[in-house]
Order: sequence, then structure tokens, then C-alpha cells
Amino acid sequence: MQDSDILLRELDGEGILRLTLNDPRRRNALSEAMLGALGAALAEAGTNPAVRVVVLAANGPAFCAGHDLKEMTAGRAAPDRGRAYFTRVMAMCSGVMQAIVTCPKPVIAEVTGIATAAGCQLVASCDLAVAAETAQFSTPGVHIGLFCSTPMVALSRNLGNKHAMEMLLTGDMIPAARAAETGLVNRAVAPDLLGQTVLEMARKIAAKSSMTLATGKRAFYAQREMPLAEAYDHASAVMVENMLARDAQEGIAAFIEKRTPKWLDQ
Repeated sequence: MQDSDILLRELDGEGILRLTLNDPRRRNALSEAMLGALGAALAEAGTNPAVRVVVLAANGPAFCAGHDLKEMTAGRAAPDRGRAYFTRVMAMCSGVMQAIVTCPKPVIAEVTGIATAAGCQLVASCDLAVAAETAQFSTPGVHIGLFCSTPMVALSRNLGNKHAMEMLLTGDMIPAARAAETGLVNRAVAPDLLGQTVLEMARKIAAKSSMTLATGKRAFYAQREMPLAEAYDHASAVMVENMLARDAQEGIAAFIEKRTPKWLDQ
């Protein structure tokens, strides 16, 4: 399999870009090649005006099993016991997770099968996530003497502290229904309804002004890390600039005039 084959890209006429992890033999592990392909695809999606929403899916029985442990183990053969290699891979992985958050286009995870370790982190990093009822999630590093510290960053920002710590400390697999209860995913649906559910969500979002979505996504993640007063100051400044945007003017006029808005994406 060529590196270019491990991540499939499909852009439809509504601006929905489908990125499909396509390395089922390795359970769609986040190998160096996969991380590189994902990083490049997200960067391109962020600047491509034809892309309005990104759906992250996977082929095979696993959504993503995290890092490729065989690849990681091979890195130990270096004189430094793998320190430089591990540092590079963790930086690549962290970069991809942050690229999802900083991408101006909403990113939706469509989860079938299992999502473990950095694969669970991948789901938690997406803006939205829908899982098949048969999907399962875990951060099982503790079973092999490796605390899932980088997945912890995404989990702790999406789940309540005790829910996140339970996953991290026990390494237990949780079903999709429980993942929805804890906030790891938005909802769990019947497997045969997963694709349609995600498509309907993506279409609904794609129909909005991409300028508005980018503004809101950026502001959401920025204010989340701020103290309350600072968050309100920041959000107020964003609202002022948003009100001055042409799409806000058009959207408000369309609402008053009871017509469908014509977005300029500016």
C-alpha cells in the first residue's frame, strides 16, 4: 500500500470533504505515514474554499487503534533508545490533533468499530462525533505501562474530570452509549443509520456561512481557556466584528424579509 492510499479523499458538490482512514490491516493506526497524510489533508482543507465541512471516517472493523506499536518499538533500536524518534512522532500526532481544532472548517468524526488510545484522542479532538452503537472506546495505555498522556489532553477538554480519569486510570473499553453520556461523542446510532446521520449533520452545517462557522469555531476554542471576564470580553469583540461582516448583514436581512440568505462567505 502506498502512503497516498492510506487516506482517501472525496469532496462532494455540497462542500463535504470525506477523509477516510484506509489502513485496515494495521487497524488504521496513526503511523508516521498516516499522521503525515492527515496533517496535509487538514491543511489543504482549511484553505480550500470548496470545502465547507470535513468528515473523518475509516474503513475496516477499527476506526483507529492509536499509534503503530510495532513502528514505535522499532524506534527503540536507535542509540538514544528512541528518544528522538518518540519526540518526533508525539510532535506529529499533537500537531494533527491541534490541526483539527484550528482548522476553520468543522470536523465531524464518523466512528465505526473501536477507537483506542490516540484513536480515541482523534475522536475527542474533532468538533463533533457520531458513533455506531457497536463502536467502542478506550485509553488502554495503563495495561502496557504507558499512561495515555496525550489522549488525556483531548479527553480532559471534552469529558468531565472523573469520566476522563476513569477511562485513563482503568483502561476499560466503554460502549458508544456510554461515550455519548460522557460527552466523548454527540450521539450513538444504529450502524445502518450512521452514514446518513453524519451526512445530514454535515449538510446542515455546510449550508451555513463558512465565514460564520470559522469565526465561531475559532472563538469557541479561544474563550474556553480564558477566565470568565476575559472570555466575555473576547466573545464580545468577536460579536462586534461578526456583526460588521457582510454575511451577518445578509443573514439578518433574510430573516427579516423571510427569505433564504445568499451567503458570500465574508
